[in-house]
Amino acid sequence: METEQLYSDIPPTKLRNKTEKFKPAKTSKFWLWVASMFFFNMLQNRFYAFRYKGEENFFEREKDVPTIFFAPHCNWWDGIVLYNISHRICHKEIRLMIEELNRFPLLRRGGGFSVNKKSPQSAMKALQYSVDVIGDLRNILFIFPQGIIRPPHYRPIEFQTGLAYIAQNAVKRYGRVNLIPVAIDYCFFRDNRPEVVVNFGKRIELDRQNIDSDRKSLSHSLEKALTEACDAQAKDISQGEVGNYNILFKQHLKWYRRIEQRLKSIDLPPVAEV
Repeated sequence: METEQLYSDIPPTKLRNKTEKFKPAKTSKFWLWVASMFFFNMLQNRFYAFRYKGEENFFEREKDVPTIFFAPHCNWWDGIVLYNISHRICHKEIRLMIEELNRFPLLRRGGGFSVNKKSPQSAMKALQYSVDVIGDLRNILFIFPQGIIRPPHYRPIEFQTGLAYIAQNAVKRYGRVNLIPVAIDYCFFRDNRPEVVVNFGKRIELDRQNIDSDRKSLSHSLEKALTEACDAQAKDISQGEVGNYNILFKQHLKWYRRIEQRLKSIDLPPVAEV
């Protein structure tokens, strides 16, 4: 029997080896409204709750500085989660680099744009477009800097140099840029459905004076920042310390869980010793 290969080190566009034309995001108010309702309902139908913490790292930024969020990528739900972070928490339009956008072209309407890793020249179009779109402060750029899907909690977190390229060129063009690591996890607590847990890490403010000119060194420092955010989140989850998290949504308990809670609250009389 052949062993199932869940993860590959080769990006999908290299595996398909097809020339795919670059496609920018193509949003409108109507399609953003449709996407917002659709993606939010998807989460509500599958997850018990959506918890988040550390959003002050975004809201306390300087408002006239472009912002980039970067996160690990372990499964299909990550993009849906990022869309809801952008629209329902940050109240901004998302710009998200999607490698398989040509298979799901409607995602352009929600803010997705394509990247083809078949050749460095093709990938460069997406990186240059990323620098362009964050100049519009209505947008937030979201990046999965590992470049491929990795297993949950994969270590070490290692980036390709695309994020560093975008940050360096954003600083050259706009003077400053904010980068915020975002840890995302999916876990069970006390319900029979999983929950989404999001942590916004410490904001990194780069300008012409403090940005590392070496792309690999900058990538390593950003890897460390995301690792710290993910480790802090893992500690909260392992100790059940999520009571101070904000709630984007939380489902009502099912009838059998309400009965269970009611039974737990009943004080039974002590049992007499025989």
